[in-house]
Amino acid sequence: MLVATDLHKSYGPKPAVSGVSIEVKAGEIVGLLGPNGAGKSTTVAMLCGLTRPDQGSVTLGGEAIGEDASPVKRRIGLVPQDISLFEDFGAWGNLELFGSLYGISGSLLDARAKAALELVGLADHAKSKPMTFSGGMKRRLNIACALVHDPDVLLLDEPTVGVDPQSRNAIFDNLETLRSRGKALIYTTHYMEEAERLCDRVVIIDHGKIVASGTQDSLHAMVPPAPPKWVEVKPSLEDVFLHLTGRQLRD
Repeated sequence: MLVATDLHKSYGPKPAVSGVSIEVKAGEIVGLLGPNGAGKSTTVAMLCGLTRPDQGSVTLGGEAIGEDASPVKRRIGLVPQDISLFEDFGAWGNLELFGSLYGISGSLLDARAKAALELVGLADHAKSKPMTFSGGMKRRLNIACALVHDPDVLLLDEPTVGVDPQSRNAIFDNLETLRSRGKALIYTTHYMEEAERLCDRVVIIDHGKIVASGTQDSLHAMVPPAPPKWVEVKPSLEDVFLHLTGRQLRD
């Protein structure tokens, strides 16, 4: 569905991404993990066409993601790390605005907005303004706004930051529903337990480069075996992550 090949991006003399290649298929969630400053957000920005790579390419269904007006970008939905809502508009108004930016109007927009609100559990709050919402409700509305144009690919950049366990679990259910509908999702997070629950495959990036990629079972095999114990404990994804990226603080 979405294929990125040999992406490079530098800001001045400093490389942010160096040779990253990722693909995600329909009906699949791919986790993108890495320490702070590893290049995750820059990679996501290139995948959705917000940032042009210095080198490399991104295609969706075989079509290149090109200039700002490229029609193929309409097949991508982005849930940014920072909540992007208009606080003075109601939830429905936000969906109408984002839908109109993709050229959707009339009965189709109404149907899409209703379906998006129902998916994220906010149908009863359609007229309420985000300024009255909890953090979890805002995160869920943020997802709904990225879905109102019915994209084939959804990119989520740390969509559960600052939400309570109930809202986080609701978001997980939403994403698993989207996967079952054949959507392709790329999910960045710092929470290893989220990736363990959601992701079919995981890509670990550090210093702008991919240091490991594969299923969770294949990544677990990369951790050296622990000394023999009475009970053998399978490595966690966090064990894999720390083994590959180190324990040094990344402030």
